[in-house]
Amino acid sequence: MNKQKNITQDEIDKLYKKLDKDAESSGYHLNPDVEFTKDLVGGLLVNEKRYGYLACPCRLASGKKSEDLDIICPCDYRDADVLKYGSCYCALYVSQQVIEGKKKVESIPERRPTSKERKKRREKPSEKDFDLLKPVWRCKVCGYLCGRDEPPEVCPICKAKKERFERFI
Repeated sequence: MNKQKNITQDEIDKLYKKLDKDAESSGYHLNPDVEFTKDLVGGLLVNEKRYGYLACPCRLASGKKSEDLDIICPCDYRDADVLKYGSCYCALYVSQQVIEGKKKVESIPERRPTSKERKKRREKPSEKDFDLLKPVWRCKVCGYLCGRDEPPEVCPICKAKKERFERFI
């Protein structure tokens, strides 16, 4: 039994292997500190048992899936954080630079709006909420589209490198 509530080491190892396989096949990497990473995976499993979904273990979930969609792992903020800081907020996912030892995992400011701001957006969305806030990038190899500041390092569909993306919109 792990330190985490009613979570077995087998459950942690199984989810760790799944997340690692999914990450690597999509051009991402799990934190190379396996013990730290498995503690995070345990936290994901605790949240899954508690709420029914894999809420980020480093953020306070509401327990209402519709309110927490942005923090279900991998969260909406992962790509921007990995690109800018080298890891996501909880440091589960890291950049190639971190894997290669060229960059260290650092503290990351919270991107998630406050619960008050999220509630306001749900109740009264503004025109700005519907504007295209990020450029759209298109993989010239397979056509994959993504909206973000920069194209991904690796296309999650066909594994083409960043330079094979073009700005679409």
